[in-house]
Amino acid sequence: MRQYIRYIVPILIPLIILLLPASAFPVDGLTVVQQRVIAIFLLAALCWVLEPIPIYATSVVIIVLELLLLSDKGLYLFRQDEGQAHFGELLVYSDIMATFSSPIIMLFLGGFFLAMAATKYRLDVNLARVLLKPFGTQPKYVMFGLMLITAIFSMFMSNTATTAMMLSILAPVIALFGVKDPGKIAFALCVPVAANIGGIGTPIGTPPNAIALKYISEDNMISFGEWMFFGVPFVAILLVFAWFLINYLYPAKQDKIELTIKGKFLKTPKAITVYITFGLTILLWLMGSSHGMNSYTVALIPVAIFSLTGIINKEDLKKISWDVLWLVSGGIALGLALDKTGLARLLVNSIPFDNYSPYVVLAGAAILCLLMANFMSHTATANLLMPIMAALGTSMTSLTPLGGEITLILVVTFAASLGMSLPISTPPNALAHATGHVQSNQMARVGVIIGIVGVLMSFVMIWLLHLIDHI
Repeated sequence: MRQYIRYIVPILIPLIILLLPASAFPVDGLTVVQQRVIAIFLLAALCWVLEPIPIYATSVVIIVLELLLLSDKGLYLFRQDEGQAHFGELLVYSDIMATFSSPIIMLFLGGFFLAMAATKYRLDVNLARVLLKPFGTQPKYVMFGLMLITAIFSMFMSNTATTAMMLSILAPVIALFGVKDPGKIAFALCVPVAANIGGIGTPIGTPPNAIALKYISEDNMISFGEWMFFGVPFVAILLVFAWFLINYLYPAKQDKIELTIKGKFLKTPKAITVYITFGLTILLWLMGSSHGMNSYTVALIPVAIFSLTGIINKEDLKKISWDVLWLVSGGIALGLALDKTGLARLLVNSIPFDNYSPYVVLAGAAILCLLMANFMSHTATANLLMPIMAALGTSMTSLTPLGGEITLILVVTFAASLGMSLPISTPPNALAHATGHVQSNQMARVGVIIGIVGVLMSFVMIWLLHLIDHI
């Protein structure tokens, strides 16, 4: 019966919403087009939570439904009342289709090319080998080194790929621990925790970051370097806290640990091209204000170089995480519909948020996002909440002294990445749990504490940055 509910509910509820008269909704002035957006939004939310179909497939369905029901080139049956006051404004079909090639998608595509080239030419493994040497043989310091390297890699590579690589390096080391040595839990747990935290550090570190950039207005636009200016210190502080926490809860009994990673830097022309392009791209991202190119333009440089030189060939292209790109594009399309039809503003204006303290609104939004992110995809969570938070941020005058929409969006973005309490919360968590060394309750104990501390930290850091801007 439960299996059938997963399939029936996501279809039935949106269908009921479509068939209800406008007077049945507690919002004045709701148009036919806005009613259709509500139905599509609920379909997306239910499909992303219940997962009757893959989450990337939900995104494709969103875009197709918007083209059919909301666009100026949709089915004639759904456009026959066009021009009447109660009907509302239709979306331009090319705007909906453009979500597949949004600048955000190009930014992620550039990140995928860099990560794939780094893995193919063993740049990641060799960097890990070199960077871990200074951390000695004491388990707690080796663990800190692992967390630091994992977090750095996660800023520029897929969190999942980074976790898979680091856990494979750790597999023979974890096997050396005694059966009842808590160090085994600590080492298996530290990698996904560091990967989840590290993704916050850059706009390409995790999809919620890129989605957030889409909803930050031109006046408050954040460059790649500016994001890292507050993202990296946040990651560093939270990483140290996570290290202390894991060491405290699961201290290793073993006195010494040897971490041997075999390999050497390749010196072929293609490998050298990868090293130079990787370094140059990151440098250009960090120096955005001096050369005039934005991060989206820079992201396509490695795509062009690696394609031109054959470093990434057509077989490699098949391995790109197209599902992530489709998932993000579906979220952008959903946000477009909520924004352009005026539904997000209508819903936000119908609730007197200005009557509440801005701190209550910020805390409520962060807690809601953190809870959702623990039980569903971080990207799906950001896709659902971000357009509503953007509309709320621009409409709440009481938020202006705290930084306005940008504060609300960043708090929610950080909260989305901090949902790491369960094996299902993130792919890195699932990979760590699959090793058999970490139980769900052990993961939850660490994940809940880091999530709450991380959200509180995001409030403090964003408040401090706002203060600095006004000095």
